[in-house]
Amino acid sequence: MTLVPALPRFTRGELVFSLKSFGAAMLAMYCASRAGLPRPFWALLTAYVVANPLAGAVRSKAIYRFLGTLLGCTATLLLVPALSSAPELLTLALALWVGTCLAFSLLDRSPASYVFMLAGYTAALIGFPSVQTPQTLFDTATLRVEEIWIGIVCATLVHSVVLPQSLAPSVLGLMDNTLRDARRWLADLLHQGGGQALDLDRRRLAADITQLRLLSTHVPFDTTHFRWTAGAIGAMQDRVAALTPLLSAVEDRLQALEQDAGALPADVAAVLARIGTWLQADAPAPAALRTAVDALADAPATDWQRALRIGLACRLGELVDGWAACTALRQEIDAGLQGTAPVRHPARQTAALGHRVLHRDLGMALWSGAAAVLAICLCSAFWILTGWPSGSVATMMAAVFCSFFATMDDPVPAIHAFLKYTLWSIPLSALYVLVLMPLVQDFGMLVLICAPAFLVLGCYMARPASFLAAMAMLMGGLGGTLAMHDTGNADLVSFLNATLAQTLGVVAAARVTGLMRSVGTDWSARRIQRAIWRELGEMAAAPRAPQDAGYTVRALDRIGLLALRITHADGRKDATTNDALRDLRVGNDIVTLQQARAHLPISATAATAQLLGGIASFFGARSRGPAAPAPAALLPALDHTLQATLAAPHPASHPAPEWRAAVAALVGLRRNLFPRAEPLAQGATP
Repeated sequence: MTLVPALPRFTRGELVFSLKSFGAAMLAMYCASRAGLPRPFWALLTAYVVANPLAGAVRSKAIYRFLGTLLGCTATLLLVPALSSAPELLTLALALWVGTCLAFSLLDRSPASYVFMLAGYTAALIGFPSVQTPQTLFDTATLRVEEIWIGIVCATLVHSVVLPQSLAPSVLGLMDNTLRDARRWLADLLHQGGGQALDLDRRRLAADITQLRLLSTHVPFDTTHFRWTAGAIGAMQDRVAALTPLLSAVEDRLQALEQDAGALPADVAAVLARIGTWLQADAPAPAALRTAVDALADAPATDWQRALRIGLACRLGELVDGWAACTALRQEIDAGLQGTAPVRHPARQTAALGHRVLHRDLGMALWSGAAAVLAICLCSAFWILTGWPSGSVATMMAAVFCSFFATMDDPVPAIHAFLKYTLWSIPLSALYVLVLMPLVQDFGMLVLICAPAFLVLGCYMARPASFLAAMAMLMGGLGGTLAMHDTGNADLVSFLNATLAQTLGVVAAARVTGLMRSVGTDWSARRIQRAIWRELGEMAAAPRAPQDAGYTVRALDRIGLLALRITHADGRKDATTNDALRDLRVGNDIVTLQQARAHLPISATAATAQLLGGIASFFGARSRGPAAPAPAALLPALDHTLQATLAAPHPASHPAPEWRAAVAALVGLRRNLFPRAEPLAQGATP
């Protein structure tokens, strides 16, 4: 039996990250002190706030933090002098500023959202302590910008020069995983894999695409040549996202063909085998393969089998072209990393969608901002009524903690965890503030005293599992209390007052958030589904199709969000994800039909317009009420439109691409809205 607990073991990467973070923090502290700035611990804390194992993420976060700090300081300089004679109005103005900035940060789901969030609570950090001394506001704001800037520059310099870790391994690894998951899904389809394997493939690919899109936001800030591949990476993300509805549609058409004929037709099985061989070779798609795919639509069959074959041929052709574009873009990225001039792929001709098309929830963003406003106002009211000198600390903490965890469905557990670890750090903070710091005589002694705690906590910050605990102990406890030495308040009474005020502000943020803002995962999932249905109704009612693939990317992002929220109980996760994928296919079919209907004969165009109107009404009602199935009246309208389109005159040997696309879209809508309907009855087609 071991009586002495084992010492923690850290990896080389964790040790390097902790040493670089501590070095950057001490450099920032030294520069701020030598410059004669009164709050050098602000520079130290900033160096830890922007620290990240990846150099590109440090550089991007540093820029965002500086911009957010500058914006927050500017807002404070405008609000406080104008309203300093009315503390109640000033409190309300600062609270509204924090709430508005928080709402904007939640609507922008990229790392750049940090600008808005920081602009909000920076105004609180500077404005509330300056309420009683507005004459010092300009100096306080200016000094904060200068000290934040020093911390940012030092952190960026150290993490960019000393053993910088590029984003390339992480982004390229995630990119290859995404392509591997898409290839696995396609291989499972070609080999008729089981339903469980396909469900896993679907969820895994949707999660990969969203993670890749968010992580690659830092690529332009990378320290290597990798930053010059940002355009190709964005284009490849869009192409991989477009593969998902195609894979799902091919899966559905194969199932329909097998159900209708009892087994896959021999020519379809042969083409699938050729595609599987081509996938293994990882070479450009030969023209003969594309010809074989197109030939699937020309085999003699009944109306329904013919429509299914046309739909399968269209989706398989798009899938082959899309996969070839993905592999070409991946090779272009490799060429860019090697410093050669790559051949620009045609997919790069359009601007990448980036994060601008991700799911946004305006209602929850506004409600989160309102919760922050209420928490700040309650703490401010308590501060004003009691005249507590440390009341501004509680108000600042309410603003910070309402902002930090607002992206979660239920932020309360995370806020409580942060508070718990902050309270655990009180003995360590008291040791430093009341015992060790008074012994410091020079900067070298300060470094020696800070090193043990900061280096150990820095190693734990490098671990995702312990990041929250380490950040709470370092930023909320130790670092925050050490800053008391900047103001000459490092005594027991001030320490207890500051700790009590910080705890009160965090508790107020948790209580208000729990009452107003916390929601369950089921509620969030239903809200995301209704957003999907609302957009489908708007797309069907639109006079023309959208010009980009924004719906596909947004739908995939929503699928990833659903997968994170829906529990495994009773198989609801699989069912909900499959429903979302079906909605994704419906959306792409609506877009295709909108694009193709202008090229159809008048009879088919009129039927298509009537059908799209019915689909718009159905999804509009579904987004506002219960999740009812598609009305039975839509099925005859679908069949009529499909038969009218099949009967449209066209050259038998070379049918128009728009005609094939319209048939494929109508088949997809019928299969997605009425998956259990009987096959299309034989009509008067040529």
